Amino acid sequence: MSASSELSAILDRESPIGTFERYLSVWVLACIVVGIALGQLFPGFFQAASRMEIARVNLPVGLLIWAMIIPMLAKVDLGAVHEVRQHVRGIGVTLFVNWLVKPFSMALLGWLFLRELFAPLLPADQLDSYVAGLILLAAAPCTAMVFVWSRLADGDPLFTLSQVALNDLIMLFAFAPIVGLLLGISAIAVPWDTLLASVVLYIAIPLALAQLWRRSLVRKGRDHFDATMHKAGSWSIAALLATLVLLFAFQGEAILRQPLTIGLLAVPITIQVFFNSALAYGLNRAVGEKHSVAGPSALIGASNFFELAVAAAISLFGFQSGAALATVVGVLIEVPVMLLVVRAVNASKSWYENR
Repeated sequence: MSASSELSAILDRESPIGTFERYLSVWVLACIVVGIALGQLFPGFFQAASRMEIARVNLPVGLLIWAMIIPMLAKVDLGAVHEVRQHVRGIGVTLFVNWLVKPFSMALLGWLFLRELFAPLLPADQLDSYVAGLILLAAAPCTAMVFVWSRLADGDPLFTLSQVALNDLIMLFAFAPIVGLLLGISAIAVPWDTLLASVVLYIAIPLALAQLWRRSLVRKGRDHFDATMHKAGSWSIAALLATLVLLFAFQGEAILRQPLTIGLLAVPITIQVFFNSALAYGLNRAVGEKHSVAGPSALIGASNFFELAVAAAISLFGFQSGAALATVVGVLIEVPVMLLVVRAVNASKSWYENR
């Protein structure tokens, strides 16, 4: 089987959307309730967990994030990067939106809504932290869930895989500079040592381990790889839910005092998703790309690698920070908002192709 055929087969075997992914927002809401309740019942336990740090990296969260991220990154074949030459225009549009528009537009929306329009409704001491969380959320393009969105939009599998692989490589070098630049512009102190450590811990090392694991599994056959990835998906799910429970156990007091906070944080995130997806979709149409490329391009340009954002926010600003809460709101609204984008992409196919 050729490399291209093999890459196509990988995505073809993916389930369109699993039960967990479909109801992700429900699970996150459950984690909010459970986490707040446990934080109120067992404050001593969670305070002890928050103190388990090395170089400002919380050990329980670090292990959970690895369990969450590595199986997702193992699904990505970095060998697919060479396929980008087949869709140069679509790749160019996606890279433009991912790296030159999305982080900066999110920083602008964060300033407009959180520091201006919603400022009287939010705790003043957390405004900068909320903006920082939004920047972290927008600075990392989605990795795993893009496969689901692309399939639902009948996207080109080779384009999706090659774009995700390319974004993973770009993240190694662009995530820290973009986050540092936007935090500096937003007058937020940049702990560069912790930021760079986050890149190493949550991008470089997991990506290297995931690719080594992937190669080991593929050598044993595609069926073995698929079966292992299916099992590993449950590890990722458990790690994500455990991380959210920990986070909300620490955020409980703030949420109970400011119940509107989550809804207010969701506003700029939702606007950013629709703006960037529409921009990528329209630009692909303008440059003459196929609809099967424009769909996943719009979806990649809109969704976020929220697992990385959560990990970086906790490392940089702490469990109880507004930044950590802002990134989790991204998890909360990911599925319903992205499903709306998928529906819009599918419904507009005839308009797109009639140019």
